[in-house]
Amino acid sequence: MPDVLKAAEPWKKKKQHGLKHWIWINPKAGEDEAMLTERYKRYYDAGIRGILFENDVEAHFRIAKSQGLETHRWLWTMNRGDKNLMQEHPEWYAVNRKGESCIEKPPYVNYYRWLCPSKEEVQRYILNNIQSILENKYVDGIHLDYIRYCDIVLPVNLWENYHIEQTRELPEYDYCYCDTCRSKFKEQFGMNLIDIQYPEASLSWRQFRYNSITQIVNSIAKIANEHGKKITAAVFPTPEVARRNVRQDWINWNLTGIFPMIYHRFYKENIPWIGDAVKEGVRGIDDRFPLYAGLHLPDFKDDTELREGIKYALNNGAQGVSFYGDVTDNVLGVLKEFLKYKKI
Repeated sequence: MPDVLKAAEPWKKKKQHGLKHWIWINPKAGEDEAMLTERYKRYYDAGIRGILFENDVEAHFRIAKSQGLETHRWLWTMNRGDKNLMQEHPEWYAVNRKGESCIEKPPYVNYYRWLCPSKEEVQRYILNNIQSILENKYVDGIHLDYIRYCDIVLPVNLWENYHIEQTRELPEYDYCYCDTCRSKFKEQFGMNLIDIQYPEASLSWRQFRYNSITQIVNSIAKIANEHGKKITAAVFPTPEVARRNVRQDWINWNLTGIFPMIYHRFYKENIPWIGDAVKEGVRGIDDRFPLYAGLHLPDFKDDTELREGIKYALNNGAQGVSFYGDVTDNVLGVLKEFLKYKKI
């Protein structure tokens, strides 16, 4: 195996900016504050510089900040299974190509309840929610997750789990075909969706959906900028995969950082593919903002594999990694090996 720490010029280019590593976590209320202080200090000492918190537990934010960590609120954006919201506004939810609402028939799993990004009421709801989050002084930024459409195509390793083969775009997973989307598409592109024989092959219809998500992201970015706070997003692993699988055109978003979820085993790829995915993403965003490679810890068999995954990410232009999974002392130990390359 080649020495990947010496292999790539992009690493030399990015080295001057220093590294920032991150963790996605779901904080629990009521934990001992001394224990939290020690935990977040260990994270910082290992090179982690930011936490993406799935829930708003102020004590975690405050203590993490006291240890030098950035604190971002991790938000499920378009996938919203809130019981009250579904009861009060079922008309806000996406409809598939078969005409089925994900309220009545959620795709894949019961928690997949997707809002339609074309509806102005949905847009206002999301922006108002973001506004209230960013007004909290202990929140340094917003981290958008599920900022996309439902998976039209799942990662290949998941096909067996759901007993499906998605070698083509199946209508029950293809969203959104509600009246609002049809009307706005006709208004913007001059075509009636019902007259298109193969809408799944229509480049204009695909572009319409790219634009619908991008508009929401960039509207959120304006709010974050007004508050002087950062905006990042968890996205599919490469620009090409994101556009194809979930209609997510993240290279055109106005962010302060991007977190591609480069979960290599989901796609039945080997560890070097992490570097290929990072390289494609870095090329796409053209240095407008940093890329942090999202690594799925259960995908790595041991510390050696994790070490190699981090190396491939950094050598191909990532300015850090973000971990999803159980961040053990072993994981922190591996990450700590990269402190000598840090220049924050």
